[in-house]
Amino acid sequence: MMTFLTIVHVATIVLLVIAVLLQAGKGAEISATFGGSSQTVFGSSGGQNFFQKLTYGLAAVFMVTSLVLTILPGKTKKSVFEGFTPPPSSTAPIEKVPAEKAPMGGDAPAAQKVDAAKAEAVKAEKKAKAAEKKAAEAPKEAAPAAH
Repeated sequence: MMTFLTIVHVATIVLLVIAVLLQAGKGAEISATFGGSSQTVFGSSGGQNFFQKLTYGLAAVFMVTSLVLTILPGKTKKSVFEGFTPPPSSTAPIEKVPAEKAPMGGDAPAAQKVDAAKAEAVKAEKKAKAAEKKAAEAPKEAAPAAH
């Protein structure tokens, strides 16, 4: 049933595209490109009525088959993850090493080296601020003596 509906749906799509492309535009009809006007090819009333009706019918079939193909399998459709079991893990969990047991010196991890560099930068910054503070206080002490 689903296969039949899918075939009908796809055929309707193809026919609908063809019917839309064959419809007459504003003064530029596809039948005119074949060497004649639409009135002589499709009768005295022209091809517009035929292609409009065909388009409406195909659009209705397209909508109905779309709804049926959406609703019908919803009763039996299961989730993709239903019944899925993840494959067993082949790696062992990573063992955490306490900070006091971590290697020091040349074998220290990069993070410890970065922390040491940050500590040195903080110390240097404190020394620079202290020097600035001393330099700012020195002229204040000298200024009262000049009076």
